[in-house]
Amino acid sequence: MHIAIIGAGISGLATAFYLHRQHPDWRLTLYEAEDQAGGTMGTVDVEGFLFEHGGNGFLTSKPDTLDLVKDAGGEDLLMESNDAARIRYIYTDRLHRLPETPPAFLTTPLLSWRGKLRTAAEVFVAPRRDRDDETLKSFGDRRLGAEFTDVFLNAMTAGIYASTPEQISVNAAFPLVVDLERSYGGLFRGMLRKKKKQTGPGGKLMSFTGGVGTFIDHLMTRIPGDHHLGTPVTRVVKEDGGYAVHTAAGATTCDQVVLSTPAHTTARLLRELDSHLAMQIDAIEYSPVAVVGLGYRHLDHPLDGFGLLTTAASRRQVLGVLWDSSVFPDRAPPGCKAMRVMIGGQRNPELALQDKDALVDTALRGVRETMGVSTPPDVTFVKRWDRGIPNYKVGHLAVVDGVFKKLDRHPGLHLNANAYRGIALNDCVRNARELAARIGGG
Repeated sequence: MHIAIIGAGISGLATAFYLHRQHPDWRLTLYEAEDQAGGTMGTVDVEGFLFEHGGNGFLTSKPDTLDLVKDAGGEDLLMESNDAARIRYIYTDRLHRLPETPPAFLTTPLLSWRGKLRTAAEVFVAPRRDRDDETLKSFGDRRLGAEFTDVFLNAMTAGIYASTPEQISVNAAFPLVVDLERSYGGLFRGMLRKKKKQTGPGGKLMSFTGGVGTFIDHLMTRIPGDHHLGTPVTRVVKEDGGYAVHTAAGATTCDQVVLSTPAHTTARLLRELDSHLAMQIDAIEYSPVAVVGLGYRHLDHPLDGFGLLTTAASRRQVLGVLWDSSVFPDRAPPGCKAMRVMIGGQRNPELALQDKDALVDTALRGVRETMGVSTPPDVTFVKRWDRGIPNYKVGHLAVVDGVFKKLDRHPGLHLNANAYRGIALNDCVRNARELAARIGGG
């Protein structure tokens, strides 16, 4: 069996790893357009400061990524976050610590007393009877009140999806929240019931010594086969009972193909094979995001926490600021501090598309306005993602169901990326493992 895997982000690499684990005799050919594997999981060293291209780790509340690390023999690379990771802030008119307990929620100035009472009244809100898709805004307003939605859910959506509650489907983006209402009749009831079955609300935040890129490098060594980095695939077509993968160097015939590329790339590669399928895939929307890293050799700000998220009502030009060196100390040299600023998203997509100098200026303005930091950084880093994070709009689940139903007409052709059913690292790894099991019959 010869399988081509297109895209060497974590979805493609995890699929390849588990396929090889099940069938070490199968031939695997891996294609990646960039010179480096990992996709958004990349780490750059700038004068001793380590900046991530995208996410900085994963939560242990789900076992998938931790299991992959163990299966790949990478446990010695694991790094736990500092306790500071639990402390988070929201910027509205000023910086507020995110309440972690009921007493803290009662005293937080983030909501008015009317807003707090409306949130507490969630236990009296009847569950929705139909299963129609709805926005997070609609869901939050209905169950928790508009004030809670406009502060907490707005900031959270910016931090996870670089989106807004008005532009994202709660069913697709936050299925566990929807399940609490359906299974237990409400969020608070559901959380109380589930708390008895688990330890900790969100698990421990984990990363890797030297950044997430170190695990990508390690995982690549555990996947034998032909690795074609810096080799863009131009199209995939059917040929001789299988598929032909075309690159500038020619075509390779294989039995099966796994496309672990962004939706827009996948659509382009499949346009000749199935134009209607390609059109459906191309309908999946993305949010542009820019990441600006700032490194300081001398900074008075304590960076005492995970970082901050802004709300849309604050009218700041940054989505949030991650205090990386406080969460994972090796992200900056001893005595130094590092942070990353997120810009753009669905709130201000045009800001993410600025040139490098303008992005740095926007980031510096953001930390000055939200944190009071006016100290010039000693080093900077910029990574722009014109199509950064999939934006699961209302109707996303129906689009994905239609895509995979049509995919059944093409045996041996598989899709596996964060565009479809989960953007988190744990989701990508779980989907990859399950796909490998289906392909391999294990």
